[in-house]
Amino acid sequence: MKIRRMLMACLMLVLSMGCWAAKAKSTAVVERNVQGVNVRVQFLSDHIVRVLKYKGEAGSPAPEKKSYSVIMEPQADVDLTISQEPGGPRIASGSLVVLLNEQTGCITFVSASGQKLLGETSAQLGKEVQQVWQLEREEDIFGLGQLRDEAMSWRGREMEIWNHNTYISIPYFTSDKGYGLYWDNAGKSRFKDGDEGVSFTSLTGQCIDYYFMYKDGTQDGVVSCIRELSGQATMFPLWTMGHWQCRERYKTSDELAYVLDRYRELQIPLDGIVQDWQYWGCDSNWNAMRFENPYYINKVGDPAWEKYLPNDLKKLAAEYKQKGLEPRLKSPEEMVNYVHQNNAHLMISIWASFGSWTEPYKELEKIGALLPFDTWPRQKGVLPYDPFNPKARDIYWKYLSHLYQMGFDAWWTDSTEPDHFDETEATDNYQTYDGPWLAVKNAFPLMTNRGIYEHQRATKGNTKRSVQMTRSGSFGLQHYGTFSWSGDVKASWQEMKNQVPSGLNYSLCGIPFWNTDLGGFFYWDYEQSPRNPAVQELQTRWMQWGTFMPLMRNHCSSPMVSELYEFGQKGDWAYDAMVDAIRLRYRLLPYVYSMAGEVVQHSGTMMRPFVMDFPKDKKAIRRNDEYMFGHALLVKPVTDPLYTWRDEQKRGHEIYPDTKQAKAPVSVYLPEGARWYDFFTNQPAEGGKTILRPTPIDEMPVYVRAGSILPFGPEVQYSTEKAWDELEIRIYPGADGIFTLYEDEGDTYNYEKGQFSEIVFSWDDAARQLTIADRKGKFKGMLLVRKFRVVLVDGQAAGRGNLPLQGGKTVSYTGKQLTLSL
Repeated sequence: MKIRRMLMACLMLVLSMGCWAAKAKSTAVVERNVQGVNVRVQFLSDHIVRVLKYKGEAGSPAPEKKSYSVIMEPQADVDLTISQEPGGPRIASGSLVVLLNEQTGCITFVSASGQKLLGETSAQLGKEVQQVWQLEREEDIFGLGQLRDEAMSWRGREMEIWNHNTYISIPYFTSDKGYGLYWDNAGKSRFKDGDEGVSFTSLTGQCIDYYFMYKDGTQDGVVSCIRELSGQATMFPLWTMGHWQCRERYKTSDELAYVLDRYRELQIPLDGIVQDWQYWGCDSNWNAMRFENPYYINKVGDPAWEKYLPNDLKKLAAEYKQKGLEPRLKSPEEMVNYVHQNNAHLMISIWASFGSWTEPYKELEKIGALLPFDTWPRQKGVLPYDPFNPKARDIYWKYLSHLYQMGFDAWWTDSTEPDHFDETEATDNYQTYDGPWLAVKNAFPLMTNRGIYEHQRATKGNTKRSVQMTRSGSFGLQHYGTFSWSGDVKASWQEMKNQVPSGLNYSLCGIPFWNTDLGGFFYWDYEQSPRNPAVQELQTRWMQWGTFMPLMRNHCSSPMVSELYEFGQKGDWAYDAMVDAIRLRYRLLPYVYSMAGEVVQHSGTMMRPFVMDFPKDKKAIRRNDEYMFGHALLVKPVTDPLYTWRDEQKRGHEIYPDTKQAKAPVSVYLPEGARWYDFFTNQPAEGGKTILRPTPIDEMPVYVRAGSILPFGPEVQYSTEKAWDELEIRIYPGADGIFTLYEDEGDTYNYEKGQFSEIVFSWDDAARQLTIADRKGKFKGMLLVRKFRVVLVDGQAAGRGNLPLQGGKTVSYTGKQLTLSL
């Protein structure tokens, strides 16, 4: 602090002498006091700037403030040029220029090439804190999280920043100019874009605190800044990239095992299965993190355990007792072992709240770490815990470690907003460990999941990657082994429409792993039967979309059931189309896992809104129903019914005599500046136009960008069933291209120690040559010799795109560079 004040005193002295310029390192913080407001500008790196404003005399210290999301420390090697211009100081790095107006206190951001990026217009520091910036008229902005809205661009909109089920709000926006802005306030806030400008307003806070990011004018550059600022993403296991089956709920371990048995019998690929709530028993025992439901521990009929029975199992318990039945799996340990023996993995539901009978509740109550809020289940004495309290996070893991020791593979951290009914001024002002609820709530999911992740990582002997699926999210969530699902959404076509831009805007916030309940959760709008044709079409289209999500998880609420065999059998259009979608997902696993590798190693993004790859195509970047899945695949989910209709009794009916033969058209926009190939027919099409694509029930519009190199793996029943020792490599000509095949051990943290491999494939379109570079890196179990069958897709390739293509050239690869002509 003394050094900084001395530097500032020197700078102020030379100000009186006229214009000046100086070189400085990033530790040189430029500060001005404008009309009683301290304005501080600090470059954390060449391309990340922090702006802090607070009331006080010149040189007074900033208010104490905790940032939950920002973990970056200022770099010490950033060269800055600081000069005095007529209006105020100009601070420049190699990427970014900041101009501070000494008369108004407003800041303007300019690129190194001189392009104005964003400028402040006004600020407010009082009961509320607000900052206003001015956008250009045709500028588009994105982000803000997952807001369950059809909007892609947020121009002209006003949104609340306050999380609840299905609504993950993040105070971050990014522009098609290639910059991003994070408003660092975890309290209740508002975003607004109107005639007066674009603004964030927070109901609490003693200062304005935000981060401006600009690297190279691309969205990939902005995302890399986000990861620098809030933490790099962690790698999920290979199995998580496969197909998951989930339902609310499997009521016994035998029911769960039966579902797994059926999937294996029918040869429907599956890697994950999920144990939902009430394995702990009744609501008073909510989230005990122990199996005390009698059905899971062979205690049905035992009077000592009857009190734990959920209400909906009491009748069944009487039948069990009368018939003298016993479960096939008599303990949770047997259930875990059974799942593992059948080459699957098991996720279990855990919550951010506890019932009054539980040991965690009693221990948290003693330290004042329970929040007195009405949460789910309502009026049952269940209370959320206070994850801001480090001792509370220790207690949480103390009891969760019991399940960890059983061998569960992943955590489903439900209700991490958390559910909070009947919000009042009193609950807003309730003092958590870190201050009033109104000021910290939006960081609740981050602190809950961070606590679990850090404790599991610190567990002695732990080698398994932490996997957490949570119902909410915060800026920086990607750093803590956690991905979000979009919450308890309704099963409807409109909901599906909303989910596409919601997931895309969430991804632009730097959080790369996301999914939805495939098919939706609540089936209120339908006769709740999987044999309802209207339900079947919706489920089929959502499942096909799931093939091209970062994670593919099927789920629903009772009384609906979601297992694929409930929708029909082989030969039925819904069953066949959904099984095909899952099988395609598994063939694409080398591509999907390589995308995940790019996320972790190179700050990549899997679900890529068009603004990432076609920022100059305004028609493209405003599309809310298409995106790039990685760099190769354009995906257009079908979000309207084409072959069924629903009557007033919620029953579904087929429109055509034979749905399998119908081919209704779907409108698809192909962005300009690229050539495209229909993934299923291999036929080429030019970009910059909208086409009508005939779309039978077993296909959805998917196009491959010219220049893409797309790897396909073997057909398998689970992700590790077969080695990737002979991959099909498809080349889509028309442009130069590059692809990096990423591989590692699949479920350890050794990748953090550099134990992974990358093989770069490069396509020279003019020479019609593919070069496979020297393999870089190594890991335990790596294939030393393998084959690649390379197929040129030129519109004449034999076979459909979702099946292995015929022909091509097969080469043996030993890790040394080779080139082949096609």
